[in-house]
Amino acid sequence: MAKPLAITDTVLRDAHQSLLATRMLTEDMLPATAELDSVGFHSLEMWGGATFDSAMRFLGEDPWVRLRTLRKALPNTRLQMLLRGQNLVGYRHYPDDVVESFVVCAARGGIDIFRIFDALNDARNMQKAMEIAKREGKHVQATICYTLSPVHSNESFVALGEELADMGADSICVKDMAGLLKPYATYELIVALKKRLAIPIQLHTHYTSGMASMVLLKAAEAGVDIVDTAISSLALITSQAPTESIVSMLQGQARDTGLDLGRLAKIARHFQDVRKRYQRFESGIAGVDVNVLEFQIPGGMLSNLVSQLREQGAEDRYMDVLQEVPRVRKEMGYPPLVTPSSQIVGTQATLNVVLGERYKVVPEEVRNYFRGFYGRPPAEMNAVIQGNIIGDQEQITCRPADLIEPGLAKAREELGELATSEEDVLSYALFPQVARPFLELRQKGLERKELLAAAVVLRLLKDREQKRNGGQAARGASSPWKWAGRRNPAGAPWGI
Repeated sequence: MAKPLAITDTVLRDAHQSLLATRMLTEDMLPATAELDSVGFHSLEMWGGATFDSAMRFLGEDPWVRLRTLRKALPNTRLQMLLRGQNLVGYRHYPDDVVESFVVCAARGGIDIFRIFDALNDARNMQKAMEIAKREGKHVQATICYTLSPVHSNESFVALGEELADMGADSICVKDMAGLLKPYATYELIVALKKRLAIPIQLHTHYTSGMASMVLLKAAEAGVDIVDTAISSLALITSQAPTESIVSMLQGQARDTGLDLGRLAKIARHFQDVRKRYQRFESGIAGVDVNVLEFQIPGGMLSNLVSQLREQGAEDRYMDVLQEVPRVRKEMGYPPLVTPSSQIVGTQATLNVVLGERYKVVPEEVRNYFRGFYGRPPAEMNAVIQGNIIGDQEQITCRPADLIEPGLAKAREELGELATSEEDVLSYALFPQVARPFLELRQKGLERKELLAAAVVLRLLKDREQKRNGGQAARGASSPWKWAGRRNPAGAPWGI
């Protein structure tokens, strides 16, 4: 029997996060929502990932208002978000009470599908978010972060899929964040997953290596249920494969999507005009980047590395850093390179190269990674390097969040009258240094454009202060939550 391939379009989230540094304003999305809502997509990915803090940090927008606004504008389409497990939409683990409240508020705000992943594929770090989303009656899509290493294989990915299904997942997503999947490898993986799992399988990949369209075709032939694409004007490079190309490719075939190319073309024209307004945020990557196949570095991480090297006046060391990343990754137990592990590995690799001595300087995030505060790596870490970094400090083996004290009450107390809702408290609990100035400006009654202008000024002042202090990247405020009596690492302000 013919089975249409379902499509999730990422134009409202991952597409502009990958290509335009997550800078798209809600007002530029709204004119296309009527057409998007009438297409018949399986879902629209429109929230989560880096969009949450970017809204407050760069756009003068409240991310919760964006969620409710798009929910109202897209009444007939399932809305989907990307949730980093115990990290939520941040860069460190949060306490269980914050996770619970966040998922509840997101569900009530309009999220239908929670795509939940962990950077280390540690299912323990996904457990709480999955449990709450399930309790709220929402679709739980548990995620396998795809990567290549001596310890990763189709069998290990299938085993993880089975574990996640047993935990209550309604569907499984294979998340190929770097564009590493090859067409025939994709076919084999999807067949293996479909053979062992009775729930739908979705595939998310990026065009970075130039193979995404071929990967999606082979996935469709293997029986994948849903694939992620991006409307053509925000596709390719480090984004997803073009929606229209996949729809056209399958017309008249067994997996015909049934979507209207004319309607999709109209949406593409809108975002073609929108993209012109964000040219200054383009990554600078012109097309296919073959480096990803050798170094497994996602596009967003590449741009972050370039920025770090530029700040240090060391752009000529770019290839040296690329070659150092796999070495650091091996020493850290082969974590998949996705937020926040990509930043942890990338930052350490950059320091190793720029300073001319490996692990001469070790950021707190790296130290905590080696102690186990981000979870269980896929493989054993290098014992010598680990010992040098953490000394006689204890390595934890439990679920990291079990050691974090509840945080909502303290966040509510610290925010005081600035909080007008539980959502404000959550924004502060996740990003205290970003949320407080945003909420203070909002309290003054500023309109969005005024908030945006004020946010730009504050950002410039903060950057100037950082340069005066020796160019050290801001690491966020001291966390009000503690890891077994020690301060939890603060959230870093960069993400992919």
